Amino acid sequence: MGPQLKEVAVLGRSGFHRLAYAAWGSPKAQRTVVCVHGVSRNGRDFDTLAEFLAEAGAHVIAPDLPGRGRSDWLPSALHYTDRAYTRALATLIARLDVDCVDWIGTSLGGHIGMMIAAERGSPIRRLVLNDFGAKISAPALRRIGEYLVRPWCFATMDQFEAHLREALAPFGSLSNDQWRRLAIHSARQRSNGAFEFNCDPAIAGRFSVPIWLDVVLWQLWDCIECPVLIVRGQESDLLSADTVRQMSERGPSAKAGRVFNIEIAGCGHAPALMDADQIEPIRDFLFAPEDAIVTVDPTSRERRSA
Repeated sequence: MGPQLKEVAVLGRSGFHRLAYAAWGSPKAQRTVVCVHGVSRNGRDFDTLAEFLAEAGAHVIAPDLPGRGRSDWLPSALHYTDRAYTRALATLIARLDVDCVDWIGTSLGGHIGMMIAAERGSPIRRLVLNDFGAKISAPALRRIGEYLVRPWCFATMDQFEAHLREALAPFGSLSNDQWRRLAIHSARQRSNGAFEFNCDPAIAGRFSVPIWLDVVLWQLWDCIECPVLIVRGQESDLLSADTVRQMSERGPSAKAGRVFNIEIAGCGHAPALMDADQIEPIRDFLFAPEDAIVTVDPTSRERRSA
């Protein structure tokens, strides 16, 4: 199974720009799942997960955020804002013509999902946060920023892939084929034959000033009412186990017993979601009947799955 590659015109600060996305499965499926990637990644990171969920009966949509993958680059680094991302994804959801969607967000994709889920009348039915939460580590954000501002360039695809294996080692143990597919979809070739990352260098602009304080998003978390599954890499330096514990106890979703979490061994920031042991809990959470998301004692510390 392969995806259909599509696009939609999105209105931004300087006019319309193209938002590209990959679509898996039937548009007539009863469940639509939107998968949104991390800050410098692209929607093809979700190929394995999307194929799995499509075979289970979902229509899966994996966009490239503005400035990444096949989507247009924006005219200025100042245009890569949270508002630009939420507006673009809201337009995409409207294009899908569905009443609600499930959302799987890795890192920045999780942040965007939280922002949309926190809005009144949000279309998000269930939310999966992949190594993202209500409090984000400043040292981890500085590490990411320092990486993004470097002008990476490689003479061959093999060199590019070797670098990717090192830089994305926290993704976990991937097969040779998975690493190659990540490399192919992460790279673009210059006119001189060299390879660089397939994203606008200007997206690093939000990291131009070092971040010294943890990013606190409890104001969003305290507005989210839908069921949430938090996936944390056991070795993550961005999302702490203590933050996951607090999220499991605080806010309307937690008080209704609708916050669940799993921890992935052998992964840091962020699990690649390419292994069956990582995909199956997400499938079970998304496909569980409504009455399976039951109210539990909000003071319970026991980890549960939907």
